[in-house]
Amino acid sequence: MSDDPSSKARSTAVEQLKSLGLSTYAARTFVALVTLGEATAQDVSDLADVPRTRVYDAADELRERGLVDVKRSNPKQFWAISSETTGRHFEREYEHRVSTLTDALDRLDDANRSTEQRGVWTVTGREAVTDRVIDFISAADDEVVYVTVGELLTDEIGEALSRASDEGVSIRLADMSESIEDRFGRDVPAAQPFESLWDWSDTPAGRLLMVDQEKTLVSVLVDGKGEYPPEPRDETAIWGVGSTNSLVVVLKALFTWQLDEDRDSNGE
Repeated sequence: MSDDPSSKARSTAVEQLKSLGLSTYAARTFVALVTLGEATAQDVSDLADVPRTRVYDAADELRERGLVDVKRSNPKQFWAISSETTGRHFEREYEHRVSTLTDALDRLDDANRSTEQRGVWTVTGREAVTDRVIDFISAADDEVVYVTVGELLTDEIGEALSRASDEGVSIRLADMSESIEDRFGRDVPAAQPFESLWDWSDTPAGRLLMVDQEKTLVSVLVDGKGEYPPEPRDETAIWGVGSTNSLVVVLKALFTWQLDEDRDSNGE
């Protein structure tokens, strides 16, 4: 029975509906109604393993969320909205919840949050590191200096750099592989290249970032055991913020020296 495609689809649908906030009985009832079309509580109970009396409670829950309509007949008939409408319904609900959450967090008093996070912070996982990189780039006022490897150059990073450039932020990109340079050339045509200090081709290096000379991040590509070369490769990074932060001071000195050397060699 577990190999039955329709049974697997129903199970998956139930689990996803539960993750979106429906009770177990409501999720099972809704999936049964999608399968059956118009149905009575007994019909649903027979298919969905929900006690008949609890089908009415589940239907009320679904009706309140706009997922089910009720026909006042004897016995009552229940009808579920289409899968396409269901998808739009939950997308709107999700967007509303995210918007409400963001507004609430924005209103929180952040007087106790220091503008300079003391110490060096660690972030693990490629998506999490990418989120920090995008946050830093999006908050840039004057300058972004960025070095990366090809597999970490995502569309989101390119879009963030493009937006920053459009807002007047100077974008400095180290000499990298030809494919990366071509990609950056398309996404950020105003970006200024500079010669990198390091050859990353045979190293686990991931990316280096400096924003406004007061935010820095450096990452390496590792596997779950920290071995190299890892397969598949994940990423871990350290970052710091503030003009006196130790990581910022070190990387700022390296970047500034290299950028000054590059400017001198180019007669800038």
